[in-house]
Amino acid sequence: MSKVEVGKKAPDFNLEATDGQTLSMADFQGRNLVLYFYPKDSTPGCTTEGKDFRDHYEEFQGLNTEILGVSRDGIRSHENFRAKHDFPFHLLSDSEETLCRAYDVIREKTMFGKKVMGIERSTFLIDAEGILRKEWRKVKVKGHVAEVLDAVRAL
Repeated sequence: MSKVEVGKKAPDFNLEATDGQTLSMADFQGRNLVLYFYPKDSTPGCTTEGKDFRDHYEEFQGLNTEILGVSRDGIRSHENFRAKHDFPFHLLSDSEETLCRAYDVIREKTMFGKKVMGIERSTFLIDAEGILRKEWRKVKVKGHVAEVLDAVRAL
């Protein structure tokens, strides 16, 4: 899988998703797609980010845009996280880090004084033709979803 580059075709994927589905780029042909990568289910920042996307979901839908959350957590964890917070969008399980590596979001982080490899909070906007149009890296949660929504409106 090649690395992403703004203005180029977004890499395909085929990953297990919530509701027992397996999703790929082809499932979103003709629609814009927001892929947001987050470190871990049920953590404060990830919960806030997911709720922000949830709260603006209808606006994204009105702009022909689907949202997918991606982390390394398993499907069972995703199902619980999604149900607890009523996320209307799917969460993808990338336990093998295939999509994470294609989007280059695995970074060295420090947790409790130890160096670990984890997901750097990042979001990618792919247009209806499958072209990566915008990327946000090292995302700060506050105000981020509004920024993404503005970018979708500008497509």
